[in-house]
Amino acid sequence: MSGLTLETPLSALRVQRTTRPLRLGPLLAVTFLLLVIVAALVPQLFAYSDPLAIVPREAFHPPSWAHWFGTDQSGRDIFSRVIYGTRQSLFIGLAATAIAMSIAIVLGLLGGLGGARVDRGVGWLLEVLFAFPSLILALLFVAIFGSGIGPLIVATGLGSAPGYARMVRGQVLAVRNAGYIEAARALGHPPLRIILRQLLPNAMRPLIVTLTMGVGQAIVWASALSFLGLGARPPAPEWGTMLSMGRDFIANAWWLTFFPGLFIVLTTLSTTVTGRYLQQRLEGRLS
Repeated sequence: MSGLTLETPLSALRVQRTTRPLRLGPLLAVTFLLLVIVAALVPQLFAYSDPLAIVPREAFHPPSWAHWFGTDQSGRDIFSRVIYGTRQSLFIGLAATAIAMSIAIVLGLLGGLGGARVDRGVGWLLEVLFAFPSLILALLFVAIFGSGIGPLIVATGLGSAPGYARMVRGQVLAVRNAGYIEAARALGHPPLRIILRQLLPNAMRPLIVTLTMGVGQAIVWASALSFLGLGARPPAPEWGTMLSMGRDFIANAWWLTFFPGLFIVLTTLSTTVTGRYLQQRLEGRLS
């Protein structure tokens, strides 16, 4: 009897918290995204020359120690242009995603809370928008309002909005009859307060992961429009515009398109890997 102590049952019942180390894939993705953000905020930390400086005698230099990513047809340093282009490309992706989600929230709330007729109307509108590919919608908008950074952002946001709107609507329908919503109604809270403080935050929480991956998708769509000459105007150091400027020389100067395309792929891949990792963490599927 003397060997029995309180330490034995307490240690047996104690919950051990295990730390989950960040896996290699997500770690590399997060690290790359952090570098992209730093490059967008302070490009001078990485770039060593003016991205718009023209040096004709150094045109079409291949990658070397003097020019890590080579030079373009006007002698501009590709590495500096890629680094400075990070700001525009990342801003386009974030702004387009914000516009898409703003439209989606309005349509999702109308469809989820507006009644049967409004819900049918929103559903019909989404079906019409889904009938057109996102790129076609973006091309139509740019064709009407012209090219440039502003129309490019809005066009990319409009192309992405229908998918987000359908997800927001589904989340609103799933949350609107939850117990805490009913409790807030029973306490006499105004409808607007319930929507802003209870319904919308809980409906949007599962979509945070989707937004993370959506930024990368928006960068791809914006780069595609810029590649077609409908985005930032040359010689702007934007990744899609750089692809468009280098496509005529791809046979003899592969580096003009390779490095901007590489950064588009790596950024999109990093946002996707990070978003999926966050989703697994939120769902508790990581061991």
